[in-house]
Amino acid sequence: MQPVVLFDLDNTLVDRQLALVHWAASFRGRYGFSQEDGAWLANLLAERAAPEHFEAVRVRFRLSEPADVLWDRYCTDIAAAVSCPPGVLAGLEELRAVGWRIGVATNGAADIQWAKLRATGIADRVDAVCISEEAGVRKPDPALFFEAVRRCGGLRDGDRAWMVGDSAVNDIGGGQAAGLRTVWVDRDTWPETLAEPDHQVPDARTAIELLKSLGPRKSET
Repeated sequence: MQPVVLFDLDNTLVDRQLALVHWAASFRGRYGFSQEDGAWLANLLAERAAPEHFEAVRVRFRLSEPADVLWDRYCTDIAAAVSCPPGVLAGLEELRAVGWRIGVATNGAADIQWAKLRATGIADRVDAVCISEEAGVRKPDPALFFEAVRRCGGLRDGDRAWMVGDSAVNDIGGGQAAGLRTVWVDRDTWPETLAEPDHQVPDARTAIELLKSLGPRKSET
């Protein structure tokens, strides 16, 4: 048996919000902007960052650099600012060593998500990556989870797939709709309108320990 586990990237495997705060402070300092400007930047990119956002940045601050240059610089800088805890990186290796196949299922632009995956070392520790821009579909659409599982080699008779993520709607609700078992990384109050996850944990490392305790065979039951 080789079960599959999919991990969300932002605010599950890596702390995107903290990296964004550091990036906004650095960007503000580079151009001499105010704290209010920094707050506007952080708010603009809070949910997601895409190339079109940097046209708005260029216009607001009357910058001479083209939006695509600002975007490329953002990708480089945010990848340098983000990190994955050593315990999580080690945990991914441990899961693979005991028979799990691991995928990353994430919404976002391909260039920034790949930059983060490579810079943190996550890309070297998973079997497959499925990014919404490349797949042409976004979480919580079940199609993204199906594609992520396919990229991990698919499921054979008796195999099960799991989803680990921080978003109740995108990760857990979407994973449930795709027939996956779910582990919610608790970042907020659980919405009463959604079915509860199979498990609730405080962070990705605890989720990894939970999956290790199940083991590849026990995870099928």
